[in-house]
Amino acid sequence: MSHRIRGNSGEPLSQPPYGYMKSPENPKRWIIDEEAAEIVRRIFNMCLAGHGVDQIGGALEKEKVLTPLNYWKSKGLDRGGKKSNKNPYCWNSSTICKILTQQEYLGDVINFKTYSKSYKDKKRRENAKENQMVFEGVHEPVIDREIWDRVQQKRGKVRTRKKQTGEKNMFSGLLVCATCGSNLGYHFNQGNNDIQYFNCANYNNRGSTCNATHYIRVDFLEEVILSELRRITYFAERYEEEFVKIVLDSALREMEKTGRNRQKELDALIARDKELDVLFEKIYEDSLSGRITEDRFARMSKKYEDEQVGLRAKITPLKKEIAKHNRHNCTTDEFLAVVRKYIHMKELTREILREFIDHIVVHHAENLKGERIQKIEIFYNCIGAFEAPKLDELPRPQIQLNTRKGVAISYSPTGTAANF
Repeated sequence: MSHRIRGNSGEPLSQPPYGYMKSPENPKRWIIDEEAAEIVRRIFNMCLAGHGVDQIGGALEKEKVLTPLNYWKSKGLDRGGKKSNKNPYCWNSSTICKILTQQEYLGDVINFKTYSKSYKDKKRRENAKENQMVFEGVHEPVIDREIWDRVQQKRGKVRTRKKQTGEKNMFSGLLVCATCGSNLGYHFNQGNNDIQYFNCANYNNRGSTCNATHYIRVDFLEEVILSELRRITYFAERYEEEFVKIVLDSALREMEKTGRNRQKELDALIARDKELDVLFEKIYEDSLSGRITEDRFARMSKKYEDEQVGLRAKITPLKKEIAKHNRHNCTTDEFLAVVRKYIHMKELTREILREFIDHIVVHHAENLKGERIQKIEIFYNCIGAFEAPKLDELPRPQIQLNTRKGVAISYSPTGTAANF
């Protein structure tokens, strides 16, 4: 049976990843290696709890957990790669990142991760994801799909910077510049690490469209976001029916319709791309058997490849657009479940922040009528931007921060945006 036919049938073409092993009864199937799988689950759980890859690696090294290559070596398995004898417990960040993004932990088989440009070209190249064959649920999963999706969503938008102490800020990856759309970068005062702030990562870059810093202090931002979360949980918990009505009357219906149309378009493109793979396989077999000449095979394969290039140029951005849309496409009930979970929150944590908020748009401060005003817009998971009705009973926090002598900033809630 040829490599492609085996791959199209769902037979794994690669070695099982860390956490799986080949079944003794059937080497074409993987079974869970419980000893390693427990470490994989722990890595996913630590990520969801807000730990960075360096922190996860440090914890595993401290507990003397063997790295995957050294673990296989201890089991008498030769899986290639460089095995260091200096410290078999030193987990590289790249190893942990690979584990956190390996779809096989869902029990899926992913074939054709690499490809060659033609039957004459023996060099293997990394294949685009839309050209890979994915067979879901072939093996018993190590990671639940819900946990997997939450980790991918989280890692897809988190880019962090360490303090000198190795700590990472909980807002990293959530703050977006209102002017250019870039992430805000995390910084701290070199002379006093307690002074932490964010500003636009694209500011002052050559060719940038952003001409302002969008500076915002972390300590003030923490109090503002905590107060806004308390306001929305108070309203959603006490006025659930009205809350649901407001959300459903918003742009969610239009978002769902748009998502369906985009998915329909993507499905058609992917179906044609797979059809071209089948056609290419057929003419390749015809060429080997002599039913068509090599010149005719070259012309037909060129035609199919050109069409696939055009298809994939549309598929890749459309997939990214749908993935971004799907991050918002959870239900109001799911958001209410989070509200109930944290109805009595006392402090802001990484986990709370990631469960509630998709992103925060930060505007640059402006001078209006003698006051310096800065606007932020909070976009929540599942419901997007939300403006609660003006109710006197809603918590109205008194927040004021003295930044330096003679300068103070204060906060006033205004629904979806916070002005200060």
